[in-house]
Amino acid sequence: REIMRHDPHKLLEGCLIACTAMRSSSCYIYIRGEYVNERLNLERARDEAYAAGYLGKNACGSGLDIDINIHYGAGAYICGEETALVESLEGKQGKPRLKPPFPAGVGLYGCPTTVTNVETVAVAPTILQRGAEWFSSFGRKNNAGTKLFCISGHVNNPCTVEEEMSIPLRELIDKHCGGVRGGWDNLLAIIPGGSSVPLIPKSVCEEVLMDFDSLKSAQSGLGTAAVIVMDKSTDVVDAIARLSYFYKHESCGQ
Repeated sequence: REIMRHDPHKLLEGCLIACTAMRSSSCYIYIRGEYVNERLNLERARDEAYAAGYLGKNACGSGLDIDINIHYGAGAYICGEETALVESLEGKQGKPRLKPPFPAGVGLYGCPTTVTNVETVAVAPTILQRGAEWFSSFGRKNNAGTKLFCISGHVNNPCTVEEEMSIPLRELIDKHCGGVRGGWDNLLAIIPGGSSVPLIPKSVCEEVLMDFDSLKSAQSGLGTAAVIVMDKSTDVVDAIARLSYFYKHESCGQ
C-alpha cells in the first residue's frame, strides 16, 4: 500500500521488467477496493507511462506490446490467496480453487500466470540497477535483501520502514518507532509477521532476528512482516479471540 501511495512508478517499472522477462503482454494489478487514494495515484502514474510510450504498443521500444490493467477488489480478505485472486479477476466469486493445477500452469483465463506481491515486483528495478550482489549484501545467508516492515500497536511512533533482513527485532522497534510505549519493560508480546503467525513473548523478542530462519526457530514466522506490538495492558486472550473471529468470518469454509 505504501508503494502504491508514494512511489507507483516504481511498481509500474517492475511490472514492465517482469512482462519483458516473461514475454508477457498483459499485467494485472489487483487492489483492495478500500485503497481509493492508492488506486488514483496508480491510475495517474499508469496514464503518464502510456503517454510517454513506456506502455502500450512497442513499449519502451522493446518490440513488445505491454498493457497494465488495474482491477479493484471488493474487500474480501480471502482474495489474497492466489487462486481466489484469479477467480475474482475473472469476475467470479473470490474463493480459492482446488490445486493442482497451479496458476503457473493454468491461471487467469486458463493461461499460465505468475501471481506475486507488490513489494517483490517493485524491488526489481533497484536490483537491476544496483546489482544482485548489492541486494544480497543485506541480511544473512538464506535471508538476504531488504524488507518493508509495518510496525503498529503499542509503540511511540507506528510506521512502515524498509530495513535490511535479519535486523534484531528490538533494534527495529527502538530505531524506527521510538521504542515500546512505556519502555521495553512494559512489553508483553509481539506478533512479528501479521495476524496469522504465532505471537512471541518478551523473553524471545530480546534476541530474535527479523528473518525467516530466526523466527521459524522461535516457532513463529516472518509472514508479511506486519509487526504488532502489545504491551502489558493487552488482554492476550481477547486479542487472539478477535483475530480468530476475523479468520472464521473471512477464511473458514472457503
